[in-house]
This record gives sequence, structure tokens and C-alpha cells, in this order.
Amino acid sequence: MIFIAESGSTKCDWVLIDKGGKEVGRWSTMGFNPYFHSSDLIRHKMSQERGMAPYLLEVQNIWFYGAGCSTAQLKAIVIDGLQQVFPNAEIHVDHDLNAAAFALYQGRPEIACILGTGSNSCYFDGINVREEVPALAYILGDEGSASWIGKRLVADFLYKRLPQDLHEAFVDTYKTSKDQIIQRVYNEPHANVYLAEFSRFAGDHAGHSWIRAMVANGFAKFLDIHVKCYPEAESAEVNFVGSVAKQFEDILKKEVKKAGLQYGRTQAKPVNLLVNYHIERLGVLELLKKV
Repeated sequence: MIFIAESGSTKCDWVLIDKGGKEVGRWSTMGFNPYFHSSDLIRHKMSQERGMAPYLLEVQNIWFYGAGCSTAQLKAIVIDGLQQVFPNAEIHVDHDLNAAAFALYQGRPEIACILGTGSNSCYFDGINVREEVPALAYILGDEGSASWIGKRLVADFLYKRLPQDLHEAFVDTYKTSKDQIIQRVYNEPHANVYLAEFSRFAGDHAGHSWIRAMVANGFAKFLDIHVKCYPEAESAEVNFVGSVAKQFEDILKKEVKKAGLQYGRTQAKPVNLLVNYHIERLGVLELLKKV
């Protein structure tokens, strides 16, 4: 059996397929990012997934694509954690950018973008994946992402710069305070995920003019920094994965057009397309037939 997994910093989607290409099951776990999570934490959390338990010894290959899996050292953290849970599996770990590129590819050169908890982009010509500028994570970058949206919502709430109706709705929804927010952001782990959770408020009030303007500004920044940087930007299709891209797809389309770029398509979750890519293009089922 083969597991194909796609992980952001918040959530990881897992799909298990058998040697005939049939889906056996799918699960959603917490996201594993080696910048923030250790091998021991990965082992501990995965060992608690009871639904996966019957298959742990049967899995022969795992393709894991995750946020933060950008160097051999970081990939090794994930491999070590998963190997302790799936002792008989050969484990392949790669960057979530590659997952986006493979999932969205339709036979034409593309700029594949991630707009989820964080944000990033790459160029994919069907053979090579190329990243032009680095992702700087939630403190310095992640333009247009859930953490970026959450950070701006929280800051303007604390600065008392939200429109009155949004301010009151924010208070009613979260019943939080400056001290609680500061504690979570500066003194507790996973501040990026905490901030990203506030983007749900933006989604719940997606029709509000202030929210739409703020999200549009984030998308414009993302396109300027992470898409226009590619020499192929004017000719390549621009595709997106991620919950934020899907939630605000109408705004995204307008900003892409305004930037003079070619909008392709948006997928909230790339894992389904990723499974198809591995079966159809990489022939992963052939690996199982040889065992």
C-alpha cells in the first residue's frame, strides 16, 4: 500500500491507496512542519491515529509533501518521525511547493502558488521546479496567507482601527484581550497557526468592504513579490492551492487580472490531484507490483 500525504503547517491530508490504485481510506491529522515540529512529536501524534493503525505494517511507500521540507536536514526530521510509525515503508519527503506544482500541472508551464496558512510559489515546466525568491514565513513574509490575514486583523483590532461593526463582531466571536493575544503570539509555540485561525473571521465576513480590501491588498503583495519575480510570469498560467485562495477566489481572480497575469485554476486541497499525478505520471503502482 502507498500513502500520499500533503501537509501545511495546520493540517495534513493522507490518502491510502492499494496496488490496484483503489483508495483504501483518507485521514486528516495535524500538519507537520520540521521548522516547528520534532521527530518525536511526529511519531507521537501519528501513533495516536487509530484509524491508520491496521495499516502501519502494510504500507510500503509514503510520499509526504510538507511545508518546511526544503532541505535534507529538515526532510530527515520528518523521515525519522514517520519511519518509527511505518517501519516497513520507504519514505519520500519533499517540499509542499512540489506538491502544488505536481497537483496543478496540466501539461503546460505554470507558476504554482500556495495560499494557505503560509504562502509561496514556484515555476514548473513539467520537469523542473524552480523557486525564484524565498518564502520568509509568517514574521517577515507569507503575504496573502491565512497567517498574514490573521496578523492584520488582530493588529487592527488592538489598534482599534477596525470598522465599528467588525470590531464588535470580533469581540463577540473571540472574547479575547491584548494580554491573551500577546501571550499566545510571543510566548507560546505555533504563533503562525494561532494567527492563521483568525482568517476564519475574514471568511465569515467576506462580503464586508474592509475585509475585501485587506485581502485584495494581501493578494496584490503576493503577486508582486512571488509571481512577477519569474521571467515567465507574463506567459505562464498562474495556478493556486490552499484554503485562502479558494475562500477568496473571486478577489484573487480580480487581482491576477489587474496584475496582467494569466489566471489558471484554484484547488482548496491538492491531495486528490496529487494522487492522480503519482498514479498517472509517476507510475507508483508499478512499485507495488514488483513487491
